[in-house]
Amino acid sequence: MLFRNASMTNANPLQLDAATTALVLIDLQQGIVPYAKAPYDGAAVLARAAPLAQAFRAAKSPVVLVKVGWSADGGDALKQAVDAPSPAHALPDNWLDDTPELPSQPGDIHILKRQWGAFHGTELDLQLRRRGIRTLVLAGIATSIGVESTARVAWELGYEIVFAEDATSGPDAAMHANSFDNVFPRIGRVRKTADVLAALR
Repeated sequence: MLFRNASMTNANPLQLDAATTALVLIDLQQGIVPYAKAPYDGAAVLARAAPLAQAFRAAKSPVVLVKVGWSADGGDALKQAVDAPSPAHALPDNWLDDTPELPSQPGDIHILKRQWGAFHGTELDLQLRRRGIRTLVLAGIATSIGVESTARVAWELGYEIVFAEDATSGPDAAMHANSFDNVFPRIGRVRKTADVLAALR
């Protein structure tokens, strides 16, 4: 494991109020999950995200399923000039589909985003605030893209954040480690999914 930060062994036990905490899962859709390679593959991420979703639903806490997608003509996709563009290819037919391991349930909140982060141009903040949510548990794919972009804005909007490290991954272990070593401890608390499950009251 590459992580140098000791936050996951923090002596302060995690406590979560079910009434004011939401689980926000980023891009755990069939078109994105295969991009998770390290430090956990997509199957491992889903295996840890599914019990989180079940526990939050049982506690009557919101489960937010964020997906990324665009119109058929791609007219709402970002198109700025960059040095390292994503490879151009047609999206598979199952791009937006739920995974069998994490099917949506009645009462889940669905957010469709058209960029990395889940707040800009969506109703995520409205849905959370009108439910009295103050704390977000974040997980998903990819660590340094969708998850980190969402987390940075959540921090700036005043939400408390808990990162479920082992339900989060990406294409590169070093990029994952950079987020968890250098960014996430500055804007939230880093824990394992087992700690989150134990803390949800």
